[in-house]
Amino acid sequence: MKFRHFFILIGMLGFCAAGYAQSSQWSLLQCIDYARNNSLSLKQAEYNVALARATEKQSKMQRLPSLNGSAQYGYSFGRTIDPTTNAFLNQSFGFAGFSVNSGAILYAGNSINNSIKQSKIDLEAAKLDGQASSNDLSLQVASAYLNILLSEEQQENAEKRLEQSRRQLAQTDKFIQAGTLPANDRLDFVAQIARDEQSIIDAQNLVNAYYLNLKQLMLLDPNQNLEIVRPDIDIPADMDPNLYQLEDVYQRALQTQPQIKASDLRVESAHLGESIARSNVLPTLSINGSLSSNYSNQAKDFANPIDPQTVLSDPTPVVINGSAASVQFFDQRVAGYPDKSFADQINENFGQGIGISLQVPIYNNYRNKLAMERARLSALTSEVSNQQARQQLKTDVQRAIADSQAAKLSYEAAQRTVEAAQAAFGNAQRRFDLGVINTLEYATAGNTLEQAKVSLIQSKYQYIFNTKVVDFYLGKEIRL
Repeated sequence: MKFRHFFILIGMLGFCAAGYAQSSQWSLLQCIDYARNNSLSLKQAEYNVALARATEKQSKMQRLPSLNGSAQYGYSFGRTIDPTTNAFLNQSFGFAGFSVNSGAILYAGNSINNSIKQSKIDLEAAKLDGQASSNDLSLQVASAYLNILLSEEQQENAEKRLEQSRRQLAQTDKFIQAGTLPANDRLDFVAQIARDEQSIIDAQNLVNAYYLNLKQLMLLDPNQNLEIVRPDIDIPADMDPNLYQLEDVYQRALQTQPQIKASDLRVESAHLGESIARSNVLPTLSINGSLSSNYSNQAKDFANPIDPQTVLSDPTPVVINGSAASVQFFDQRVAGYPDKSFADQINENFGQGIGISLQVPIYNNYRNKLAMERARLSALTSEVSNQQARQQLKTDVQRAIADSQAAKLSYEAAQRTVEAAQAAFGNAQRRFDLGVINTLEYATAGNTLEQAKVSLIQSKYQYIFNTKVVDFYLGKEIRL
């Protein structure tokens, strides 16, 4: 749950950095924005949101009827049925068919409505996942930013210590020339200067390492120059972590943490999945309709014969009332029949249909039953995951409160240590000036003071950080 600290560092550094930003320096917010704009993980989160949005749209479209069209053309050989006349033909002919079909689900066990609800919930959960990824990246950038500030401040202290050691070496040389100190005493300060120079190099290496870490998080070219804004960070006078109550902070945290909201939504989505699975065993009622027509290149227009003629037939002998007689008929003789046009065939063969269908699941190889069981187990798993997330949040809140209280004690102890070390060093300075102590004792007092200052710097930042974590869980606006 790294992302829970994001706004802490934003408040601790971002607001202070704004007033100091220069064109050649990067504030915390600028670093975070740059990292967000270039982060591959955030792009992936955006795609996940887009995918969830597409799924939501698809679930909504299930309410609309389907519409499909088809067309075919073929050539038949041998004895077959002419689709336009249903008569057998013993010759090859070409044929074509066209159809449009539409259908809509009237009832499907409320699965469509539940699918729409589930897709909306999944979309919101995907958005919260994106926020979590953004917060996680922002925390990493802010942590690297804070580490740079710490290491730069330690480097400054090391440089001040080096200047002081050089002044003491110069003063020791004067005492040696005056004969009040032996010549070997200057070696202690020479060694101390070497240690101070090494401390500066170590601090600079640490600064460079943290800058490289920040550039990597921002996906910035390592060779590109980067300098951050250095705000002044002080501890508020009214800061008292002993006033925090676990239950109050935890209840507020439940309302502010995106991972909890996403987990709650996934529980709801899983229960809707159970309802959708149960609907698969219910009947499905649907309505459908179709339009169709066909064509054959052998279809004839019998209503318009070619060159029709009426002729008298040959006499046909018959017997009428016992007497022989003959009759003749008028016959219609034609030269042939024209091919029926494509448009006429499509119009004459045009057919329509509409119907209602009811599908009742009876046996489907246990697919529906197993789907219901998987949905039930998925819902149980999501509930356990939700409980774990809430328990983890409570643990984090409890740890944050304990850490802030411990950091307060550590910072106060570090302050007292610096005060005592400063007094001891001042006393050593006076005694050294009087020649009462040697250079080794003096250097030891100086090193003790330097270590106390470094510890104070670290405890100061840790105290601010831990306290702001709790403030973030409380939903307070982060200010210094």
